[in-house]
Amino acid sequence: MPQLSAPSAVMPSINNQAERLITLGLPAAITDETLRRAAARLATSAPEGSLLVLHERVAPASDLAPLMSLPAPGRAGKAGERRHGFVVTDMTDVDLFGPTPDAELPNADVYVVTGLQRGDDMQNWSPEEAEPTLRNAERTPLTLTEGIHWALQLPGIIEPGACFMTIGSRLVKPNGKYDTRTPALWISGGTGRDGAENKGAPKVGWCWWRNRHTWLGIASAKARVTH
Repeated sequence: MPQLSAPSAVMPSINNQAERLITLGLPAAITDETLRRAAARLATSAPEGSLLVLHERVAPASDLAPLMSLPAPGRAGKAGERRHGFVVTDMTDVDLFGPTPDAELPNADVYVVTGLQRGDDMQNWSPEEAEPTLRNAERTPLTLTEGIHWALQLPGIIEPGACFMTIGSRLVKPNGKYDTRTPALWISGGTGRDGAENKGAPKVGWCWWRNRHTWLGIASAKARVTH
């Protein structure tokens, strides 16, 4: 099995991550003080590099995606201008993508994810190929909202040629089978239905379950903890 790589950027402290989420704008389902109290408690035991996450029942992907941003590319925008995140037009059901059995979420509105890895060495792996490998390595695939939280804290985690899939989120169809779309985060080229105004913006899109992409890794973590 290849080593699952991780970017070198340093994650802010848990308390600073809470302040970042508050600055960006929290969903109405949770208050600033509730988040601050939870972060202070989790900060006492969370390993270095852990990610603070709001449960997707509190902060769904459709609410979080527009909070992501990246600098406007090249001459496409004015100095200091940023492009904000969006969900692709053919994924209006994004909030129906729930955690898989390999990505079971804790029953807590706020938790931390430990041992984050972007999975660069799983670039050109299909989700179908990666799933059992992660399981055998005792790792859990990231969910879409966890991936977005990561991008909110470290925008540079989504970079040209090194973006990632979040295969811990799947949509169950009425027949009980999984939809073959797999959520992923990458940078829009501003073409097609994305629109030129979104060139360089962080994007919530999808890839087929059995398809490989040379520029998409498979993001994973060691654990999810609430204390």
